[in-house]
Amino acid sequence: MYSANHWGGSFEIATDGAASEDDDSRNTDLDPGALQSSSAARLHRHELDETQLGWLLGPPAAKKKNRHVDLGCVVVKRKVLVWAFWALLAGFVVVGVPVIVSRFIPRKIPRPPPPDQYAEALHKALLFFNAQKSGRLPRSNGIRWRGNSGLKDGSDAKDVKGGLVGGYYDAGDNIKFHFPMAFSMTLLSWSVIEYSAKYKAVGEYDHVRELIKWGTDYLLRTFNSSASTIDHVYAQVGAARIKSKTPDDHYCWNRPEDMAYPRPSLSVTSAPDLGAEIAAALAAASIAFRDDAAYSKKLAHGAATVYEFATRGSSSNNNNQATYSLHRPEIEPFYNSTSYWDEHVWGAAWLNYATGNSSYISAATDPALANSAMAFDDGILDLSVFSWDNKLPGAGMLLSRLRMFLNPGYPYEASLSGYHRAAELNMCKCLRRFAAFNFTRGGLALFNHGRGQPLQYVVANSFLAALYADYLDAVNVPGWNCGPHFIPADDLRAFAKSQLDYILGDNPRKMSYVVGYGQRYPRHVHHRGASTPRNRVRYSCTGGYRWRDSKKADPNVIKGAMVGGPDRRDRFNDSRMAFGQTEPTLVGNAGLVAALVAVTSSGRAAGVGAVDRNSMFSAVPPLFPAAPPPPPAWKP
Repeated sequence: MYSANHWGGSFEIATDGAASEDDDSRNTDLDPGALQSSSAARLHRHELDETQLGWLLGPPAAKKKNRHVDLGCVVVKRKVLVWAFWALLAGFVVVGVPVIVSRFIPRKIPRPPPPDQYAEALHKALLFFNAQKSGRLPRSNGIRWRGNSGLKDGSDAKDVKGGLVGGYYDAGDNIKFHFPMAFSMTLLSWSVIEYSAKYKAVGEYDHVRELIKWGTDYLLRTFNSSASTIDHVYAQVGAARIKSKTPDDHYCWNRPEDMAYPRPSLSVTSAPDLGAEIAAALAAASIAFRDDAAYSKKLAHGAATVYEFATRGSSSNNNNQATYSLHRPEIEPFYNSTSYWDEHVWGAAWLNYATGNSSYISAATDPALANSAMAFDDGILDLSVFSWDNKLPGAGMLLSRLRMFLNPGYPYEASLSGYHRAAELNMCKCLRRFAAFNFTRGGLALFNHGRGQPLQYVVANSFLAALYADYLDAVNVPGWNCGPHFIPADDLRAFAKSQLDYILGDNPRKMSYVVGYGQRYPRHVHHRGASTPRNRVRYSCTGGYRWRDSKKADPNVIKGAMVGGPDRRDRFNDSRMAFGQTEPTLVGNAGLVAALVAVTSSGRAAGVGAVDRNSMFSAVPPLFPAAPPPPPAWKP
C-alpha cells in the first residue's frame, strides 16, 4: 500500500521557477524517461501555503541580538557593560557596606592609659595646698584635721576692706609670706596654661584652678587692686624674730586654729621685687582664667597696677631702690630678695602675654634691663638656678617661647636670641655630663650646693627642663647644642624624670620624700598642724612643745607635702627639729606639681599633646598688620 497525500499534490517542494535546461539535459542523458516525467511534474506542481511550510520547515530561526549598546557618546559591547555593572556592585558590597555599617556601630572612645606614678603623686601633691589654706575653709576642702583660722588677719590694716583673711601659710609655721606665695601661684598658673589638657585628663583641672584662685583672691587684697596707682603693698601677715623669746609664729608651736599671739600685717612702700612678683602671679592667673572674662580682666588690671608700683622710679642707671626685705628683721632672715631686676623681666614677660600691650615686651627685652639683671652673664653659676629668689631662668624660658613660637623679629630679636641662648645654656648646666653642679651618689642634683631644702630647687629646675623639651617637640626641633655636643630633647626629660624618681623613692634610702606617697615616707614632719592632734584641746604657745618634741609619728598625715630633702650624702634625719630636711614649703610643692604634670604621660593616649601652643598668646595681637582689602572693581 502506498501512502496517501491527504493534502493533495506532490510531496516535492516547489522552487521558484522551473528547472534549468541544463538540468533537463543532464536528466535526459541519464534516463530517457526523465524528460517526460519532469514535464509531467511541472504540469501537476502545487505551491505550499505558509501553514504547510511551517509544518515542514519548523519555526523560523531567531534573529541574533545586537551585541553592542549605544550609550550616546560611546558604543560599548554588551558584555563589557554587564561586567562593569557587576564589578561596581561587588565594589559596593566589599567597600560601601562595611563603611555604612561602621557608622551605625557605637564607637569606643580611646581611654587614656592608667595613671603613672607621676600622676598618682600629682593627686597627692595638690592636697598639700588644701592643708595650707588660711581663712574660712569651704566644706569641700577635704582635710579633716584643718578648720577655720586666721580670721582676724589684717585687722590692723585699716586700708584693706575685710582685712587680710585667706591665702596660704608658707610652711610648717603660720606666717603668710607674700613673696613666695606669689611665686607659687605663678608656677601653678604657668603649669595650667601649658598643660591644661593633662590636668583635665587626670581629673585635677578644676582643683588646681580653685587652689590658684584661693591664692590670687588673697593677693588682690594685699594692695588697692581697683586703683591705677598705689603707694604701698602688704608683704606678709604674722612675724617672727630669730631666737625670740616672746610669743610669735616661730616661738609658739600651735595649730593655726589655736593661734592667740599677735599677728602683725607688714606694709612696705618700696617693693620692686615683691610688687613685680605679685604682678607676675596675677598676670599668669589672668591667662589661666581666660574663660572667666570678668575675673581675668580684674587680675590683669591688678597686675598692671602693682607692676607700675614696682617699677616706679626704677631705671637701668638706678640701682638704689630698696628691696622689700631690706633691713626688715621679720623678713630678711627668711625670704630675703637679693635683687629685683630679675622680677622686672619676669613680670614684664607675663604682662605682655596677659595684656598684649607692646610696652611690656619692650621693657622685658630692653638691653639695659638685661644688663642690670645680668641675664646673659654665664659666669655666675647660681644665676642659672630657678627659684623664688632668682626668676631669670624662668623669664628666659618665657621669652624663648615667644621667639620659638612667634618669632617677632625686629626690634626684639637681638634680646630674645640672647635670652634663648641663656636658656639653652641653663639646660646644658642641668645635665650631669657637663659637671656644672655636683650630684649626690644617689643621683640628686645639688642646685643649692648641699644646703637645706634642696628638693625645692630640684623640682623647679626639673620643670623647666621638661618644659623646654616639650617646646622643642612643639616646633619640631629634635634638640639643641651644648658647645660641640648635640643634645636630644629626650635627655632633658630623662633628667627631669630621674630627679622626680629620686624624690618618689628611687634613692639610696628607698624612701619617698612626698608624705603619703609609697610605703616609706617622713613621719615626723616639721609642721605645727600635722604634729598637733585635733583633740578639742587648745594648747598654749609653749604647750605644743610636747608634740614638737614627741618621738611619735604625726597624728595628722599631711598628704602630698614634699619635705626639704636629704643632705649631700643622701642622708635624711626624720626629725621635726631638723627643719631643713623635714619642713615642707609652698614653693617646693608648687615646683613639684609643675614638674609632675610636665613629665606624666597620663592622658596622652586620649589625644593629649605636649604643651598648649596657643593659650599663652590669646591676648597677644598679630605681629604683622592684616592685609588691606582689595580696591573696588574698576567700572568704565
